[in-house]
Amino acid sequence: MTRKYVLLSAALCIAFIVARVLFLQVSPAAMQVTLVLHPFVGQAPLTLNEFHYANPGGAGNFKVRSFQFFLSNIRLVADSEIYAQQESYHLARFDREDGVYRIVLANVPRGDYDYIEFGLGVDATANGTLRMQSDLDPNGRMAWSWDVGYKFVLVEGGLLVDGTQYPLVYHVGFDENYKVLSFPLPARLLLGREALLDFRVDLLRMFTATRKVDMSSLSNVKFERDDASLLANNYAHMLQLESMQ
Repeated sequence: MTRKYVLLSAALCIAFIVARVLFLQVSPAAMQVTLVLHPFVGQAPLTLNEFHYANPGGAGNFKVRSFQFFLSNIRLVADSEIYAQQESYHLARFDREDGVYRIVLANVPRGDYDYIEFGLGVDATANGTLRMQSDLDPNGRMAWSWDVGYKFVLVEGGLLVDGTQYPLVYHVGFDENYKVLSFPLPARLLLGREALLDFRVDLLRMFTATRKVDMSSLSNVKFERDDASLLANNYAHMLQLESMQ
């Protein structure tokens, strides 16, 4: 009985080793990770050019004509390994037909990554240069016309109060408004061939997360550092990792 048990244990051990070798031979050395950003305003999906949304700090309803922001320096971090995307500057915008924005990370080494990290905005080094890279364009709409650098977050639209429409313009982009965000990942997620990360982007939190904004009294932010800081401290809470596949 003992001899049979020993032989069975040995056979199982050999089978495990063979299976492990075959897995390492056929499994990919790298994988693809896709980030999908889904825009919302509170509980409602973002709809452009409609006065659907209540002013969070006062009277009236607001609409969004344009919503864009830079997402940069994407990294996947583990205890023993870090994957950092090169030339990692992405202009997220939500005016395409499907209403979402996708970022594909190709050839990511497989690993037990603990979290994903990226910046909301443009880091100080890239923000102080005129070099074109990825989605950074010093001649584009997201570049400042009065200084070197970029608008990190752009929101434009209108506020309707008692039948009168007022313009809303929020352009935020001082170096100190750059926010680094981090989201934990389950280790099992990044051991396969592909991974899909769904992020919820709640625009309303730009006006409510840490301090509530009355759009009728703060309808234009471009050059005032204190106002830009208020919005940046709010938009640091604008993204949430909703699901992972």
